[in-house]
Amino acid sequence: MLARILPALAVLTFASASGAEETEIVTPTLLSKAQIARSIFDQDGVIVEEGEGGAIRTEDVRAFLSSDEKLDIGMYRVTGKNRFEISDPYGVDEYMHFLEGGVTLTSVDGSVVEVKAGDSVIIPKEWKGVWESDGYVKIYIIYSPEAAGQ
Repeated sequence: MLARILPALAVLTFASASGAEETEIVTPTLLSKAQIARSIFDQDGVIVEEGEGGAIRTEDVRAFLSSDEKLDIGMYRVTGKNRFEISDPYGVDEYMHFLEGGVTLTSVDGSVVEVKAGDSVIIPKEWKGVWESDGYVKIYIIYSPEAAGQ
């Protein structure tokens, strides 16, 4: 399934030269099929958090952060049942592609979006509602224009 969905996710970054400054060499960032198939969680730099009693475990791998820190791309894995009530706006625009598991998103108006493995969803920064899941693995792309300098 992964071979069909995402042969590889490549993110290109660019540097600009100004005046007499040296131009920084910038290269594309590749997420290979093997990494997307979960080996990314075996590398150094994985941020791991465990909930009370180990009921929920999260693993976050940042693959790319733009130089202005407004664009953040990576993979995220959650094991265990979780539920969050989001009463303040979500705060960032986020695209998510679910590789495993899924999530149920119930907006404040009562509308429900069921997201399953193979699906993608976009949550706008103004969204409020309830997030429920039994666990998942996702690729995320987060845009936050306010991120720089915070």
